[in-house]
Amino acid sequence: MTKQPERIFIKGNEAIARGALAARCKCFFGYPITPQNDIPEFMSTEIIKAGGDFVQAESEVAAANMLLGAAAAGIRSMTSSSSPGMSLKQEAISYMAGSEVPAVIVNVNRGGPGLGDIGPAQGDYYQSTRGGGHGDYRHFTLAPGNVQEAYDLTIRAFDIAFEHRTPVLILADAILGQMKEPITPWTPEKIDDEAGRDWAITGKTADREKRLIKSLFLAEGELAEQNKHLQAKYESWTKLTECEQFETEDADLIICAYGSIARIAKSTVRKFRKEGKKVGLFRPITLYPFPSAQLKALAEQDKRFLTIEHNLGQMVDDVRLAIRTVSDSDFFPIYPGNLPTPDELEEPILKCLEGK
Repeated sequence: MTKQPERIFIKGNEAIARGALAARCKCFFGYPITPQNDIPEFMSTEIIKAGGDFVQAESEVAAANMLLGAAAAGIRSMTSSSSPGMSLKQEAISYMAGSEVPAVIVNVNRGGPGLGDIGPAQGDYYQSTRGGGHGDYRHFTLAPGNVQEAYDLTIRAFDIAFEHRTPVLILADAILGQMKEPITPWTPEKIDDEAGRDWAITGKTADREKRLIKSLFLAEGELAEQNKHLQAKYESWTKLTECEQFETEDADLIICAYGSIARIAKSTVRKFRKEGKKVGLFRPITLYPFPSAQLKALAEQDKRFLTIEHNLGQMVDDVRLAIRTVSDSDFFPIYPGNLPTPDELEEPILKCLEGK
């Protein structure tokens, strides 16, 4: 990569938008919804300056289907939304997964269910990691924990999308999207602008036959073979898992958390460490595929686990699946609509340390 000399002070939402431009995103399709509005606002001018196209669609449904069309033509494209808008995009995302179309989708998670509020939450974990639409599919899911990662992981999302022909979801929340931090922008040394040209729908020419991208498989056994192919691809992603392990080596208790809650939990871990209490943090960066092997390795060292989420219990299922043959995890929910502080996490952590 080539690092640029300046440090800039920006919101997480803007970092995502800048990361997309650094990855040479050429089409953005958006629709306004809080708390992600900074992304389409920034893109509405900056992607034009970069030689790309911006469309404010008439709805989230339209934006997602525009993304499907542009991405099927091999164009590096992105859309963004927040929780209710993401629900409306799910049919098109299922079509993209089924037809193996690469695209980047951003969800700046807000509180729910329903319209909820515009504050932070992590209630979209299931939707983001289980294939939120119809049918058996998954897509790669990345969860940044700070503004620099919001920039970095957006660039990585485009690489993964085109290398593996898949939608890639970036799951943030209102804390990360709205807070400001200094970051160091950088641009990839090389981007393969020809990626996808062997499958993209760009029109029949004298040099090649027409191409077809589809998610409809009606011949006998055809759909089963497609699903077998997709499942093999998903299983191959396990080698791409990422996580952060903070003070886990000698920890008696491991806190499992992601995104902004992991950031808050890390402050609590630091405080306990100063008091001599052996607490560590495990933060998955790839939510799908989940870094199960890394977590199981910790469980095999006879450690205890406490999962903390800004929801009523979702990622805890993946934690328990990862360590099920060795250990289990306690769970502490932070109810959407509340904004936790590091001090508020002390009591549940102390209870786990004391075996209560």
